[in-house]
Amino acid sequence: MLEAVLFDLDNTLILFDEKEYFKNYISKVAIWFKDLMPEDLFKVRLMTASQALLQNNGEMLNVDYYFNVFAKDFEDKKELLWQRFKEFYATEYDQFESLVTVPKGVKTVMQRLLAKNLKLVIASNPMFPLNIQLKRLSWAGIADLPYTLITHIENMSYCKPRLEYYQQICEMINVTPEKCLMVGNDPVNDIIVANLRMKTFLTLDCVHYDRSGLSLSRELRNGSEHKAFEPDFRGPISRLPRIINQLMATE
Repeated sequence: MLEAVLFDLDNTLILFDEKEYFKNYISKVAIWFKDLMPEDLFKVRLMTASQALLQNNGEMLNVDYYFNVFAKDFEDKKELLWQRFKEFYATEYDQFESLVTVPKGVKTVMQRLLAKNLKLVIASNPMFPLNIQLKRLSWAGIADLPYTLITHIENMSYCKPRLEYYQQICEMINVTPEKCLMVGNDPVNDIIVANLRMKTFLTLDCVHYDRSGLSLSRELRNGSEHKAFEPDFRGPISRLPRIINQLMATE
């Protein structure tokens, strides 16, 4: 019996060219750290620390693992570096909303699923703090919904495409993978959960961005040999309620 639906965020619930987005993000955020870390080093550490998160084996939260890499040789400034990120997010991050569009019918889809008493989970790769996940959800007009869980850098100990990330979610929401549906745009990061016998829905709303999300995912995975998977379902996210009805009707 279907009990929970997990949603990716980037290029699933909000749409944007990820390469353009991160190019803008890195150039703007680097300015905030000039007095703490050389700019060239900052940009390298931003990527290497994100890549390193894929190696977190669950022994610590992602935020601690991230800063162990990002703040190497700057350990005395670790707390200050984290606080500076928070200040940047609080004062500058809203400007990135102009780069984002929203798939048709996202809020209606969410409301229809809630009406079926399904648990909703935002299963976005947990590399940002909660307030930024909420801010990005607000750009789609869905930040105020009663989610069972929103994954972020301070409450998770794994990242996509590790299966342990999805196992951790299932433990946190007390639902087995077989009773979940994963909805996302990335044939690797999102659809890999089929290995846990979770149903999968590949969204196609971002195709006009030429799979930029997958391109960035490959860059972050840094050459790891993960293959794309065939989803159980595919289509625009507006088709999701029909898929849910289909799944529930066959139970």
